[in-house]
Amino acid sequence: MKVLVADDEQLIREVIREYCTNEGYEVDEAENGSAAIDLVQKNDYDVIILDIMMPVLDGFSACKEIKKIKNIPIIMLSARGEEFDKLMGFELGIDDYQTKPFSPKELLARIKAVTKRYNKETDIFTYNDLKVDFIAHTVSINNKEVNLTPKEFDLLKYFIQNEGVAISREILLNKIWGYDFFGDDRTIDTHVKMLRNNLGKYRDLIITVRGIGYKFVSKK
Repeated sequence: MKVLVADDEQLIREVIREYCTNEGYEVDEAENGSAAIDLVQKNDYDVIILDIMMPVLDGFSACKEIKKIKNIPIIMLSARGEEFDKLMGFELGIDDYQTKPFSPKELLARIKAVTKRYNKETDIFTYNDLKVDFIAHTVSINNKEVNLTPKEFDLLKYFIQNEGVAISREILLNKIWGYDFFGDDRTIDTHVKMLRNNLGKYRDLIITVRGIGYKFVSKK
């Protein structure tokens, strides 16, 4: 897998490079948005780690131009956690958002999650006798179908596709309900509660991450 890291902080680039290299990934670096666009025009990448605040050309502008060139998954980095930045990023087509300071291991989990979604490695998720068919939109436990609402299924699918990643309620609202939905955290919590109840003995696969949101973990 080939990764492009665009950040004006050399230390950040070096840390990400070290962890990605240890995973066997090939890494290119750019110190601003303009340099990132040049590299995208010349090379193929599986994922781009893109900082927002960069000289010459900021991350938002670079993201907009990159999406015109190639459909590459983008994870946006920011030292700021303002809702505006996140919403702006998702509206431009980013796939995930990571606030600095961050855990390199968590960033790696996010890289694996977004590339897995793009690669569409499997249309069916199985864990013991739990089976989730993403194409047929069905869930079964021990060959017995589990009746989920469309939103519950979308939540479960998003959790599975981002396994191991702590997902905020805000991101879940944006990804599952959309940007124009005027709900709050209680909407997510209510649906997660119903989803857990429907999953029965597999309810504990959805873990509550205090102060953030939820995480799906089947590989223990």
